[in-house]
Amino acid sequence: MVRFPILLLLAALISPLRAEPAPPDTRSVTASEYAADLMGLYREARLEDPRVLAAYARAQSGQARQREAFGGLLPQISASSSFNRTGRDDETNREYYANERYALSLSQHLYNKAAWENYNKFKQLARQGEFEAIDAQAEATVDLAQRYFVALASDDELELVQAERRATQKNLDRVDALYARQMAMVTDVLDLKARVDALAAQEVEARNQVRLSREELSEIVGRPVNERLSRIREDIALQVPGESLSVWVERAVAANPALKARASALAAADAAVRESRGAHYPSLSLNLSAQRSDVGYDNTLAPRSDSYVASIGVQVPIYSGGSASARVRALHSDRLATEQELEAIRRQVVKETTSAYLTAQSSVEKIRASRNALESAEQSSIAAERGFKFGVVNAVDVLTSVQNEYAARRDLLSAQYDFITNLLVLNRWAGRLSEQSVENVNVWLARSEEARALERKTTE
Repeated sequence: MVRFPILLLLAALISPLRAEPAPPDTRSVTASEYAADLMGLYREARLEDPRVLAAYARAQSGQARQREAFGGLLPQISASSSFNRTGRDDETNREYYANERYALSLSQHLYNKAAWENYNKFKQLARQGEFEAIDAQAEATVDLAQRYFVALASDDELELVQAERRATQKNLDRVDALYARQMAMVTDVLDLKARVDALAAQEVEARNQVRLSREELSEIVGRPVNERLSRIREDIALQVPGESLSVWVERAVAANPALKARASALAAADAAVRESRGAHYPSLSLNLSAQRSDVGYDNTLAPRSDSYVASIGVQVPIYSGGSASARVRALHSDRLATEQELEAIRRQVVKETTSAYLTAQSSVEKIRASRNALESAEQSSIAAERGFKFGVVNAVDVLTSVQNEYAARRDLLSAQYDFITNLLVLNRWAGRLSEQSVENVNVWLARSEEARALERKTTE
């Protein structure tokens, strides 16, 4: 019987040493319940997202193809040997003998425009693959963040519906008690009951949306995501970066990986055109060979001899039926198409950067307005409940004020999620989305406390 006071005393002594003291609300969430945050899921997705893995596999393939094309410019060395057993029968005698031949040859391009431009083409294609992998990673990161906040919004919606139903049920119980004493109208009871039933139906739909949103997260991460997700903290100020829109657009045009990928594709198309024109150019090569053989004419046995040959070969194309010129025209058209694709990507980058920047700015103002609206709705709801106690307002007015309060909570949370998502989209199009960007967003998520926008301030 003495242990309980001692435990209370120890808890009172230890609690001042904690970095984050637990709030007095009994509904507070402990740190262990927040088992998943954006950064943790991001690190898992980098290793599990098939889109990212496929993009990096294509980039590695491009590197290997570049090395393959470079190998065509280096000396080509080959060795060969043959061993023969010959039986020779003529009118005078019959003989059997063995022949041996060994050869070593080296060939090196001295001038071959087609081979050189082929290497330049694959070099640019490898760079294109690298930039496409970076862009795929950035796109997957934004997709993960969007799905994370959709799942978070689904969790919030479920808790808000449950909280609103509890508040409405509390008012319904109060009106039922007054109606039993003939101090309230039956219409008030029916209105509140209808709202409670509607909220029960909304709760079923909200639970379904929670499961669907978690499945979308699981698709990226590659495992079931059933942990509780960290919410937006309330002790931070969400602000857009201080640079102007023109600075962000200029930065995006210079650093966007998708734009760099298309620029590399255009450079590869230019190299392909030059390669095709190389079919009209002469080629020059150096050939060295060494041979040891005792094989004579018609496989006769001859004295062993060593021969060494050095030659320079010149090949001049004269006519190939017009196929070389047709290939040049086709690749030139492909180059024009790639150029237009580059311009389309450039315009998209400018548009998306501008849209994300302006949306993020407006989201900050919307957050501020939504927070003020929530505070006003909270005060209005409290005043309506007090007025109902004194008979100044009816139950329908209380119901309306509660609905307005929770609508304001939804608007605030939605504005916060939209701001963070657009901030990541802005960094993605500007070519600045990295692991550090995700970490900077992740510090805005709550670790051990419940988001204040989900709490309902009431006075008993």
